[in-house]
Amino acid sequence: MTTTAADPSPVAAALAGLPRVVDLLAARAEEHDRDATFPYQGIEAVHEAGLLTLTVAQRYGGPGGTLADTVRVLSQLGRGDASVAVVTAFTLLQHAEQARRAPWPAAGYRRLLTESRRGPALVNTLRAEPGGRPGALPGTVARRDGDGWRLTGRKTYCTGAEALAWMAVTARTDEPEPRVGTFLVRGESEGVEIDPTWDQLGLRASASHDVVLDAVRVPAELALGLTVVRRAEGGQDAPERTAGDRVAEAELARAWHDLALSAVAVGVARAAQAWLVRFLNQRTPANLTEPLGVLPRYRCALGEIEAQLIGAEELVEGLAARVDRGEREAVVRTGPAHLLATRAATAAVQQAVALTGNPGLSRRHPLERYLRDVLSSRVHLAPEEAVLESAGRAALERGARP
Repeated sequence: MTTTAADPSPVAAALAGLPRVVDLLAARAEEHDRDATFPYQGIEAVHEAGLLTLTVAQRYGGPGGTLADTVRVLSQLGRGDASVAVVTAFTLLQHAEQARRAPWPAAGYRRLLTESRRGPALVNTLRAEPGGRPGALPGTVARRDGDGWRLTGRKTYCTGAEALAWMAVTARTDEPEPRVGTFLVRGESEGVEIDPTWDQLGLRASASHDVVLDAVRVPAELALGLTVVRRAEGGQDAPERTAGDRVAEAELARAWHDLALSAVAVGVARAAQAWLVRFLNQRTPANLTEPLGVLPRYRCALGEIEAQLIGAEELVEGLAARVDRGEREAVVRTGPAHLLATRAATAAVQQAVALTGNPGLSRRHPLERYLRDVLSSRVHLAPEEAVLESAGRAALERGARP
């Protein structure tokens, strides 16, 4: 099929379906939040709109969506259902990484794309472990089994766990010189068990449970990037870096993660603001003859929320466009941007709750869910002290240059 100048691009066609998807998500969000059930219908709607594969590269037959496109989509999905948005985010990040550096073997990725044409094929990287610490070797162990591997361990905070088609599991080998890499595991593999540990304040429908792997078989060709480990300063173990481009790719992957998850938080805050606007336009206390929205105090407070969200959106969207252009300065700023955007989104929702009082905290209204979701979005944020310490160190280094 040929494409004429009048035909929309694949990205534009996918974006055109966003409003309908957001409405569908919003209609079911309260139910899934209350029962902590996975939003299969919502994910199906995202898939049918072509949004779940937005970042599949054009060379693989996909739309080739950029980080700016991704931020736009996730912000809108966050307005509908934050849990669906974060599950979608991690799949989009996987496809985007494949577009940049193709870590998946060709046959494995073709299989993923085939599954993606048939229905939603969710993917996520499983890194976190109970009691894990930054820089330490993974507790999950890969042992040789003929020409393949057997994977054993437990991963935690695995977003979308019960519905993942593929899991990219970080593990170490049991060799005398351990290597660390990523092992691609089918979600339905024998030995994979979902431990339903996720019972959080917010993002309750994201199914971010523990995944237990018991001697899960992984073919040799699905063990990616195995790298010898060296002893780092401070006695911690870290993968040996043999090329500068690996560091650059890690920074770029982190930038995509930071801005994608920032967009979800901002989207939640926009949904909270929209509810607040309706409340202020409709609520007329007994001592007034007009709605609360006519009072300067409420208009100023709403203006403060608007200003916070404008700043967060301009920051996230602006950096996303610069990252797409390959600006290194933008890449290294996404960590602080994630922190600032999350702070702004949280402050905006908290202020909306404070303005509405009891109605805002009632479970009959969605505002209290928005508050819980935006507070829980911090689980995707790097430790605040680490982000600020890194930013401060960079500022000191700039100041020391002649």
